[in-house]
Amino acid sequence: MKRVYCLYRVSTKKQVDKNDKNENDIPMQKTACRDFASSQQDWTILKEFSEKGISGYKVSADDRDAIQELKEAVLNNEFDILLVFMFDRIGRIDDETPFVVEWFAKHGVEVWSTQEGQQCFNNHVDKLMNYLRFWQASGESEKTSIRIKSKMQQMTLDGLYTGGPVKFGYRLADSGLVNRKGA
Repeated sequence: MKRVYCLYRVSTKKQVDKNDKNENDIPMQKTACRDFASSQQDWTILKEFSEKGISGYKVSADDRDAIQELKEAVLNNEFDILLVFMFDRIGRIDDETPFVVEWFAKHGVEVWSTQEGQQCFNNHVDKLMNYLRFWQASGESEKTSIRIKSKMQQMTLDGLYTGGPVKFGYRLADSGLVNRKGA
């Protein structure tokens, strides 16, 4: 029997909205991991870790409780496979996350994604592909940040309130527009 630990992560508190099943990404990740594990011969999920509102791009693995608990469990030989929905759930820091994944593999833990398969380190090309995967994920995080900042600037220029203090030169006036939460 292969002992499996799963890691689920969402970057923002919005993705954990318990009132909106379409927003809460963790159940989707759990379902995918459970289905994937049940389709494998002799895989048993023993433990599941959820990181809610933890950015894999901004927060180092050293500062993430789930990653530290997983590393401790590896050293105690508690599991054989780390399963995630996609590898970017482990992190998106291009000069850190590839080495976190490799650390697990060097300590005898197979690292699997339900969408991308197993991350192996059999040769130099595998190491390069591992690095490129997280380099690309880091770039996606940067692009998302740029899109959000640009949209917020556009909304401010259009006179829309984007939260926080009112920008200099503007005043609050009820426009009748409401956000998704009705505010």
